Amino acid sequence: MKPFTAPLDDILFSLYALGADRIPDWDSDLVREVAGHFAAFAEGEIAPVDEEGDRVGAVLENGRVRMPPCFQPVYRSYVEQGWCGLTAPEAFGGQGMGAAVLGVTSEIFSGANISLQMVTGLVPGAIRTLMHFGTAAQQAQNIPPLAAGDWLATMCLTEPGAGSDLSRVRTRAVYEDGWKITGEKIFISGGDQDMSQGVFHLILARTSDDGIRGLSLFLARSERADGTRNAISVTRIEEKMGLHASPTCQLAFDGAEAELVGELGGGLKAMFTMMNHARLDVSLQGAALAARATDIARKYAADRVQGGRSIDQHADVARMLDDMDMLAIGGRGIAHLALVLLETGEAPGLVEALTPVAKVFCTDAASMAADLGIQVLGGYGYLREYRMEQIARDARITRIYEGANGIHALALVTRLARLGAPLDALADLAAERPDLLADWQAARSRVQALADPAPVATAFMGLTAELVHQIVWSRLRAAMSQHPDPHRIERLAAVAARRFPMAKTVFEAAL
Repeated sequence: MKPFTAPLDDILFSLYALGADRIPDWDSDLVREVAGHFAAFAEGEIAPVDEEGDRVGAVLENGRVRMPPCFQPVYRSYVEQGWCGLTAPEAFGGQGMGAAVLGVTSEIFSGANISLQMVTGLVPGAIRTLMHFGTAAQQAQNIPPLAAGDWLATMCLTEPGAGSDLSRVRTRAVYEDGWKITGEKIFISGGDQDMSQGVFHLILARTSDDGIRGLSLFLARSERADGTRNAISVTRIEEKMGLHASPTCQLAFDGAEAELVGELGGGLKAMFTMMNHARLDVSLQGAALAARATDIARKYAADRVQGGRSIDQHADVARMLDDMDMLAIGGRGIAHLALVLLETGEAPGLVEALTPVAKVFCTDAASMAADLGIQVLGGYGYLREYRMEQIARDARITRIYEGANGIHALALVTRLARLGAPLDALADLAAERPDLLADWQAARSRVQALADPAPVATAFMGLTAELVHQIVWSRLRAAMSQHPDPHRIERLAAVAARRFPMAKTVFEAAL
């Protein structure tokens, strides 16, 4: 089994090629130093406990979640090194670095141990939400323990019967000498665990019956001010296909003490501040898993001899390895393009279009790369020994959470198409590839002319994602002299170029 190696050169090259130097206060030397330290930590401490975490899993004992024991010292080291406060404001005990730096460490973390990354990964979003919508008192009380690693965070949206359709949320908040929340939430990552001292919950709850306008955002802590447990209990943790060491909890709120965050009725606006960054984080999870699958498969194929030569010299295996590598690098590039634009604030409409595209492309890429990796390894890929099957299991959920990929595709042909500006901004971006833009614009016009575009949503998302993918590869190829292996980038760019005509054919067949 090949030990985890962070794809540091590929990550930093991608950020360079996709324009990270336009981010205010960007310091490439500092980013490389920070990334190098985290890569060493991930390779030396985080990745080695991933296999045991998958085998042992998280368990529910006496109403509390117990994480795999091997995770405890790693989390303590994570806290002691200050990684939990990487992007928290310095005024609240953090290091004040930007989201692009977090994107680097988050991707490395996901490739090393996605279950542990899932449990820790919502803290930056919780802090960002408090900075945008919390009061000064809420910021002062809650951000320091989050930045210090004393608390970990959750995002409580989904309920039985209320997944993508948040208008069906029934968890209710009432004001009785303070806000009290009653209801049930499901699929809550890290809803409870025994690594941090406490858990900070952000909860979408109903304050009126006025549809989505009746939803407000609340914060609730696992302990009350007097140290007693708040009325939040774990009723079960899910038995899952993958992410065994990430506790996915069902939570019951029984008059739990809470505080309103932001305006009454402004819950979705506040929550989407957290969710949009979370979707880019999931995109980088997909890129990380695709890169990890590629690394394992490449090493295996180089060592495995058949017919007098290593199997990476056989045409079909070489093809699969290049496809995996191309998906990982191209997907990362799409996520980086969106992340850079988000950080610079240059084109909010374009970010709105790119975020779902990145989420769909990268998570599909993770599953495709894992499947190809299993094929490269043959029978060994189907066994646990090389852990390619774990990547396939862990990757599968990324296409579902933070908005199922089909929902994002539907939003592209309905809401974003009606708004016009996000797709106009995408067309402006694609002006650098006029050879592809005309075909995409023609497809867009055909979609907008349909009375019901839903049947072609997935195919149009595929074509749109390929348009962005080709733009990314044009930029990567233009910058390839800055990569340690420019010939690899040039070869993979040629592999990627074959995909747009195929996506066009699929779209036309769907009409």
